[in-house]
Amino acid sequence: MPAGPTVRSLLGGVGVWSMELRSAARPEVREAAAELDELGFPALWIPGLDGGGALDDAGHLLAAAPRAAVAVGVLALWGQDPAAVGAHVHDLDQAHGRRLVLGFGVSSPHSAQAAGQTYGKPLQAVADYLDRLDGVPHPVPSERRMLGALGPKMVDLAARRTAGLHPFLVTPEFSAIHRRRIGPAPVIAPHQAVVLDTDPARARAAARRGIGMFIGFPAYQKNLRRLGFTDEDLIPGGSDRLIDAVVAHGSLDVVARRVREHLDAGADHVALHVLGGDPGLPRTQWRELAGLLPGPTPVRDVVPDEAPAPATAGGDPAI
Repeated sequence: MPAGPTVRSLLGGVGVWSMELRSAARPEVREAAAELDELGFPALWIPGLDGGGALDDAGHLLAAAPRAAVAVGVLALWGQDPAAVGAHVHDLDQAHGRRLVLGFGVSSPHSAQAAGQTYGKPLQAVADYLDRLDGVPHPVPSERRMLGALGPKMVDLAARRTAGLHPFLVTPEFSAIHRRRIGPAPVIAPHQAVVLDTDPARARAAARRGIGMFIGFPAYQKNLRRLGFTDEDLIPGGSDRLIDAVVAHGSLDVVARRVREHLDAGADHVALHVLGGDPGLPRTQWRELAGLLPGPTPVRDVVPDEAPAPATAGGDPAI
C-alpha cells in the first residue's frame, strides 16, 4: 500500500475546533460540517474527551464533509483498546479515504482512575500506548497521529513517535520554543480560542466561560508558568493578561494577527475554537473566520483508501 497523506498535508493552515460538532444533534452537525467543507476549511477538529463515541462522531463528520480532514484532539488513552482503535480507523479509511487524524493524550489521573488504570508516569504511559498501537493488526499510521503534548519531554516523544503535537491553552511563544527544540519536521498545530466581539470586557467574560476552568488544571498551570505567567495570572478564570494571551478576541483582523503570530513562530496549523458565538453551532462566526482562508481551496477528491495529495496552506514540509 502506498504511503498515506501526512498530517501537514491534510490540515492546511487554519482549521475549526468545535465541541459543538460533537454535542449538537446529528442533523445540525451534518449540515454545519457540509458548510464548513464548502467554505474551504481544510480541517475540522473535535475533542476526544474520554474517547466514548469520538470515532463514531469523526466518521459522521467524514461523511458530511467529504473534502476536509477530521482531527480528534485529543483522545485520552485510558480505556482505548489499541486493537479496537486501529480497526475503527481502518474501517473509516476504507469508507472515507485517509482523512482522519488522531491525537492522543494522558488527560488526568481522574481519567485513568475512571478507566480502572493507574496514571503512573505519563511519559512512559504514552510511550507504552504507542508501542501497543504499533503492534495491532491495523496500526494507526504514525503520519496521522499526534500527541497533546505540553512539557518538553512529551514534545520530544511526539516528535519521535508521531507526526507532531496539538497543544491546548498556549501562546505563539510556545510554538517558537518548541519549533527551536524539535526542528522543522514535526507538525505543531495549536488550539487557539477566539471570541469575535470587540468589547473587551464582554469578550473576556465569554473567554472565561469557555476555557477558564482549564486554567486551574495542574498540567496547564505548569505549562503556563513555563511561558512566564505567575500566581497573579493563574487565578480562577485567569487574569486579563493571561486571557488576552491565550484567547484572540476582537475583530477578524485581531484573530488574523494571532494566527500569523503562531505561523511566524513555527506552527504549521492553527485550530480555531469559537467561544461566545451563536447558541448551539457558531455558524455565523465560522463564516466570518472563513475570511482568514487564503482563497478558494482546491477540491480534494478522496477515493476510499487512496492517499490524496492536497496542496498545503500551512508552510513548507519540514500536553
